[in-house]
Amino acid sequence: MTPETAITALRQHTVEGKALQMAAYHKSKRPFLGVANPMIDAEVKQWRSTLDLDGRVKLADGLWKSNIHEARIAATKLLTQARINPDDAVWSLIKSWVPQFDAWAIADHACTAGRKRLEADPSRLDEVELWTKSPHMWTRRAALVITLPWTKQNNPKPADLEIRERVLGWAAGYVDDTNWFIQKSISWWLRDLGKHDPDRTRAFLETYGERMKPFAVKDAARKLK
Repeated sequence: MTPETAITALRQHTVEGKALQMAAYHKSKRPFLGVANPMIDAEVKQWRSTLDLDGRVKLADGLWKSNIHEARIAATKLLTQARINPDDAVWSLIKSWVPQFDAWAIADHACTAGRKRLEADPSRLDEVELWTKSPHMWTRRAALVITLPWTKQNNPKPADLEIRERVLGWAAGYVDDTNWFIQKSISWWLRDLGKHDPDRTRAFLETYGERMKPFAVKDAARKLK
């Protein structure tokens, strides 16, 4: 399986007129094929069944480099798996994509793949923390989006609580950044945390809410009673 044959397979699912609609929705000049996500999922499932890990990494790398929207989405899906051992090559490839993020959909799919690698090895958070100082907005945003699993535990272990507080510290460092996507990433983290630890979300908002954008405060509090 080569990137070229994979893209040809994706093209078979093109829906007339959808590429223009997708380009307008995503506000991107990147090439679009006009393929719906369920069709991407179906193709990726077939590719995964015929490729070993090295083959999947190589295909994902090639699909990403094509710069085609659906191909990049497929690349992230190829690497989204809880158990991968060894996974250093997968993590390295995902990291290499982060500085290239320029739109939310691809970034979010890549972060979904990256979350699995962080959960497998939380020591990688040391690398993610460096993203919070990046001049690249999408890299800063990714530091919160990729760590969302630590908002979701109902019974977090002490190590998970340490990570949760660490990431909340990153979020606190973002509150004066007025960029819409950064503010939204803060509110997303807090909103998800509010489902499982509402008191901690309230405490954050009490401390930093006045420095956040009103829409972000409202979104962050949406799951609070």
